[in-house]
Amino acid sequence: MSGQGDIQSEEHWANKDGLKLYMYRKYTGERPGQARPKPVFFLVHGSSFCGRTGFDLTVPGKDDYSFMDAFARRGFDVWTMDHDGYGRSDHSGGNSDIATAVGDLSAGCDVVQRETGQNSYAFYGSSSGALRASIFAEHHPDKVERLIVDAHVYTGKGSPTLAKRREGLDGFRANNMRAVDKAFFLSIFTRDKPGTSEDGVGEALAAEELALCNQVPTGTYLDMCANLPVNDPTKITCPVQIIRGEFDGIATEEDLIDFYLKLPNKDKQFVIIPGQAHVAPLGLNRHRFWHVVESFLTMPARRDQ
Repeated sequence: MSGQGDIQSEEHWANKDGLKLYMYRKYTGERPGQARPKPVFFLVHGSSFCGRTGFDLTVPGKDDYSFMDAFARRGFDVWTMDHDGYGRSDHSGGNSDIATAVGDLSAGCDVVQRETGQNSYAFYGSSSGALRASIFAEHHPDKVERLIVDAHVYTGKGSPTLAKRREGLDGFRANNMRAVDKAFFLSIFTRDKPGTSEDGVGEALAAEELALCNQVPTGTYLDMCANLPVNDPTKITCPVQIIRGEFDGIATEEDLIDFYLKLPNKDKQFVIIPGQAHVAPLGLNRHRFWHVVESFLTMPARRDQ
C-alpha cells in the first residue's frame, strides 16, 4: 500500500475462472472496511486504455487529473479494474467484447465485497465502459445502486465517430487485438474538437499506456460498429445519470434521449457539459464534470419512499 498525501492506494487481483484481473483502489484516511465503511465508487474503463491509466493519470506540470484522487478526497472508496486483455490483467485470448464485462465485473465485485463488506455500489462507465457498466446493471441489478454513463452510445445512429470507425470493421472481425500507438492516443483528444483538452494530456496518457502494451482487444469496437444496441434500457432499474460532452462524436443527443426515455426509474438525469468532448475525466472542463457526478452520487434520498 502506498500513500499520496492523505490518499492511500492498493492493488488487488480478481479471479475469473483462473484469469487474473488487475484491480486498483484509492481512499483517504484509515483503510475502509466493515468497521469504517465508505461509499464505494467503481469506475469502468473504455475500449482503448485501462482503468488505472485513464482514471489515475498524472500529467507532468499539471494538477488534478486523477479522477480517483478527486473522489477519494470527496469521501469515496474508489475502485477500478483492467478488463480481460487490458493493462496489467491477463488475456484470455478472446476479443473482450461487451458481454464479457459481466463476468469481469462480477469477479471484481467479489473482491470489493470481501474487502469492504458491502455488496452494492455506485458505478461509472466511460464510452464502451458505459456499455459495460450498463450491461452489468442489467444482469446484476442488486449490485448497482446508481449508474453513471458518460460518452455512452445506444443505437449509434448519426454518430460520426462510429461512421469513421466502421472503415476498419473487417479488421475487427478478423482479429482479436488491434495496435495502438502514440498518434492514436493523441487523436482521441483532437478528433471531436481541438482545444477541449490541455496540451500534454494525450502525451501523458500515451506514455502510461504504451509502457504496458501496444495493442488492445477489438471486441468493444466490433460491438459498437456492428452490434448496437447492446444495452436494453428497460432492464436498468437503478437511478441513472447520462453525461454527454457537447462535442462528443460517439453519440448524438437524439440517440441518448431515446435511451433516457426508456429508462424505467424516474430518478434519472441527462446532463450535457459544454466545452467537453469524448474523454470527460481528462477534459479541460473536468472540474464541472466532477461536480455533476458528485451531485448525483450525494443526492438526498426521496422522502416520500
